[in-house]
Amino acid sequence: MASMEYDLLIRAGRVFCVETGLDGPGSVAIAGDRIVASGPDVSGSAGETLDFPDGLALPGLVDMHAHPAPGDWKYGIDPDVHILPRGSTTILSQGDSGAAEWPEYRRGIIDGSRTRVRSAISPALHGDSTQAPPYADLSDMDVDACVAAIEDGDDIWGVSVNVSVVCCGDTDPKEVMRRTLAVAEATARPILFGIRRDPFDWPLADQLELLRPGDVLTYCFNGQKPSMVEGGRVVEAAWEARKRGVLFDVGHGMMSMDFGVAEAAIADGFLPDTISTDIYKRHVGLSPTHDLPRTISKFMASGMPENAAFERVTAAPARVLGLEGEVGTLATGACADVAVLRWNEDAAPLVDSSGQTRPGGCWEPALTVRGGEIIGG
Repeated sequence: MASMEYDLLIRAGRVFCVETGLDGPGSVAIAGDRIVASGPDVSGSAGETLDFPDGLALPGLVDMHAHPAPGDWKYGIDPDVHILPRGSTTILSQGDSGAAEWPEYRRGIIDGSRTRVRSAISPALHGDSTQAPPYADLSDMDVDACVAAIEDGDDIWGVSVNVSVVCCGDTDPKEVMRRTLAVAEATARPILFGIRRDPFDWPLADQLELLRPGDVLTYCFNGQKPSMVEGGRVVEAAWEARKRGVLFDVGHGMMSMDFGVAEAAIADGFLPDTISTDIYKRHVGLSPTHDLPRTISKFMASGMPENAAFERVTAAPARVLGLEGEVGTLATGACADVAVLRWNEDAAPLVDSSGQTRPGGCWEPALTVRGGEIIGG
């Protein structure tokens, strides 16, 4: 390869990219906000060269379920402070904004963040901008207003709905879902769907039957009823939904990562399509830090092959979000988003939502590059 002048050259003991087939020692070369070369044979000088002989260089991580929003909103955190420095350069907001706050949200969070933010908009007018259950008042579920917000620009990936009692209050969750489907059908957008578990009054199979190809079920490895795992095996309704093209996302959060469920599902051959954190304000200040590298590590400890876990935080969610070729890859011409991780064998134990622990070390962020600019490391 001919020598070139780069703005930034990152050398790592391992460079991994599903899209380009890279998996071994190498470098990532960046000019401006683009990747111009990657792999074992990159040569040339650079304005700045960073060496990570014990590091793993990946495309910038993609988190399919997070809560970037103003700090006075129910779940909101500043993505540039709490997410971007931890390796995640692209994130999807899960229902933070509704149509009423959408102009403010787009201006302040999407346009105002260095983190690349896409939205799964709430079908409720005010989303989670207040402390109230978003669907408690059905008059706030204005289908026409939500459709108009989606048609106003290209930053809205889809519609987010969580039919739990926490979000619905006394409102019939089936009516909430009916209106959400009306928005999704009118705009040809996918749904990010949160299962109803409390109270256990709507069978999982009946909920899954409503989901369409390309829709994403989140909280898939929650240990509460109705669970995707019964008797140590994944339930038939989940397999049937996957055959129809429904996708399954982790959405770890405070309640939705159970080692027993994850281990049983993985052993049964049912891997999540995407791994995500569901990071929100209750996670701020926790030690160890809740982030995507630690969440990846929990799935490796649950039996998921390492490379499969890496794919589910890079290329796979990039495809789901329609951003393939731009993010989730180290291919020439892609946006220069890079995460460098280091393996810490002596890291704090991995803990699931119920307090179960697993040993085995943890991936931790060492460097984040967003659009060619060094963010942390």
